[in-house]
Amino acid sequence: MSTKNLKHRDQRIHDALDTSGVRHRATLKQEWPLLALLIFVWAALWQDFSPANLIFGVIVALIIVTLFPLPPVVLSGRVNVWYCFELFIWFIGQVFVASFQVARLAIFRGKKTRSGVIAVELRTDSDLIVTAVGHVLTLIPGSFVIDVDRRSSTLYLHYINIESRSDMERAREAVRDIERRVIMAMGSHDEFEAIKHECGPILGRVGGKK
Repeated sequence: MSTKNLKHRDQRIHDALDTSGVRHRATLKQEWPLLALLIFVWAALWQDFSPANLIFGVIVALIIVTLFPLPPVVLSGRVNVWYCFELFIWFIGQVFVASFQVARLAIFRGKKTRSGVIAVELRTDSDLIVTAVGHVLTLIPGSFVIDVDRRSSTLYLHYINIESRSDMERAREAVRDIERRVIMAMGSHDEFEAIKHECGPILGRVGGKK
């Protein structure tokens, strides 16, 4: 079967297991957001947004993406503004709550606080969603991603205040809840429908249309 005929998840597995030395890279059309960001960073570092410097930034950006190619990230083609807003508000709240919880553990338990490393296999097979979930987890105090298994969409996390199996399951459910929120915000239509089916029809009514 040719690479073009592989489905998204199969392509990710194919990329991860490929030992031929041929790297599947993104097209210029897929990389334009990265190019735009690199050009902006170049101009900002030089504090010079003149046409000449921007043109030179384009050259530098093209050299970077050519010498250090990244695999293509397939976008879902769906963004729900309401769920994005809901995710943002929830995230800000979690940062504040987790900050106080970590501070309380540091003050009242100190070195007695136990931590653990847990593995959580996500529902999604999208690199974008896996990355977004990992960033959200890392930005919330008390947890951070230490490794990712791209083939199985598994996150390996260091989690604070883990003392029993029930604590581990609680942490896993928290991760899956973050994944659900991210999928509702910008997951594919298929993932959105799967989450609605899993979590109940109420999710389909909140936030209006997909």
